[in-house]
Amino acid sequence: MSSGIGISPKKDAVLNDRKLEFFHHHSPSARDGSPQTDSFAVLHPLRRRRKHGLYVVLHSAGHDLFSCLGCVMYPHNHDIYHPPEDMYALYLDCRAHQAEDFWWGGINGKGDGDPVRRDHIQPVEERVCATVEWVMKNYPVDPQRVYLCGNSMGGSGALGIGMCRGDLFAAVKVNVAAGVEHMLDRFRGQSDMPDPPVCIDYSAQNDDWSIGHDKLYKTMREQKFAFYGYWADFGHANNDTVMLPKNDLIHSFDWLSVRKDQAYPVFTGASSDDRDPWEYSDAPAVGQVNAFFRWKNVSDRTGSFRMKLFLVSKETLKTRFPIPGEATADVSLRRLQNFQIRPGEKIRWSFGGQNGIAEADEQGLLTIPRLTVSAKETVLELSRTGS
Repeated sequence: MSSGIGISPKKDAVLNDRKLEFFHHHSPSARDGSPQTDSFAVLHPLRRRRKHGLYVVLHSAGHDLFSCLGCVMYPHNHDIYHPPEDMYALYLDCRAHQAEDFWWGGINGKGDGDPVRRDHIQPVEERVCATVEWVMKNYPVDPQRVYLCGNSMGGSGALGIGMCRGDLFAAVKVNVAAGVEHMLDRFRGQSDMPDPPVCIDYSAQNDDWSIGHDKLYKTMREQKFAFYGYWADFGHANNDTVMLPKNDLIHSFDWLSVRKDQAYPVFTGASSDDRDPWEYSDAPAVGQVNAFFRWKNVSDRTGSFRMKLFLVSKETLKTRFPIPGEATADVSLRRLQNFQIRPGEKIRWSFGGQNGIAEADEQGLLTIPRLTVSAKETVLELSRTGS
């Protein structure tokens, strides 16, 4: 295993009729490199298949490994901790050495922490990724379906650890993330970051820990990262029974269907977006960004690429929100597998009755401006210009 981390078995148990295995970490500490022991747990799926997705959980500051698992015993107790029945789940701990660890390894959402450590990847971050890789190697996990989630401090950790590791995680989902500085620090330290995971965030404008979410929304928009954002005045809540009555869209996007080996679109500046409350004083009390956009991959070849873009319909999504008949947005394409685009390359595109030629930016990211998307599944097609 990488990063100087060793694993030894601890004990087995059963949780909600699912096998639960506990392990010890043996790894360097965050401060002086001396040996440190932490724990993690692997929860097995109810039904075995040849390959399974992996659901990785980072707990909040108020929990540790064992209290986090205790929440899973009861419905609607920190819902984001509850994995699907057909997936493996990995639960990590950062309470045993709290003064050294905490998922972010630097400054939290309220400015607390050690500023010296924020510029460097911390041992706790290396431990998380190394443990994920160990589980992938030792269990029948589909490497294209690894997902990272977290609540509060774990949400901040999931953003900071996961969003710069698009080579490891397919998607990241966070509930009332306690600060985004960890993520921004990691972005600044990455000169050649892979296409990031698709990101889902649901937070509250009346939650002190969510202060600073303007940076999250702005970064996702400016960097053209795939982002689904939801908010309502549910405070620092973590249970669906509290949050869904306020905003029934928070789980409407199937983030566990995203695969690391498939392309995805990024929608920015959509006409259907609400103005978020962290950036705009006139934002609605309940709102969303990109909530209604969906896609289906069709083909990804060396010389051509095809993907269906569409909006959810009133028949497929039951919500109190008005669902638009159509929406216009800039569309960028990431995680292209075979249709690789060179920086500055000109690409021919068509989408329904729209067509044109777009030029990739200096990183090779192609953005097609102002596509009008409706509930009708319409193919976006790319091809080489030959020039």
